[in-house]
Amino acid sequence: MQSKIRQLEEALRCAMLHSDVSALDALIDDDLLFVGPDDGIFTKAADLELHRSGVQRLTHAEWREVLVQEHGMTAVSVVLAYLSGDFKGEKFSGMYRYSRVWANRGSGWRIVGGSAVAIATGAV
Repeated sequence: MQSKIRQLEEALRCAMLHSDVSALDALIDDDLLFVGPDDGIFTKAADLELHRSGVQRLTHAEWREVLVQEHGMTAVSVVLAYLSGDFKGEKFSGMYRYSRVWANRGSGWRIVGGSAVAIATGAV
């Protein structure tokens, strides 16, 4: 299962980088709850709208470390990522730590929960 989740993390990285709403829709569960680096809570609809509207655009997304733990029909991934882009008209770049909960509900693996935090410069 670890290799499957790693493959899905790579698919997610590509989908985020290219704002591929169709691919993101397939990877994210309808019941998603995600805490963003600004402490906001995002649903699937809100996450997809960020990409669809262009409010969030990534110019670089590099997964530098991916850790995966299996828990039956769920898995937890922790990703260290370098991101740059534009959010609400403001340029950003830096390191972020994501944690995601993946669940297999019979229709394949999807993200059901997670969070992202910005990592202070020099902390990595």
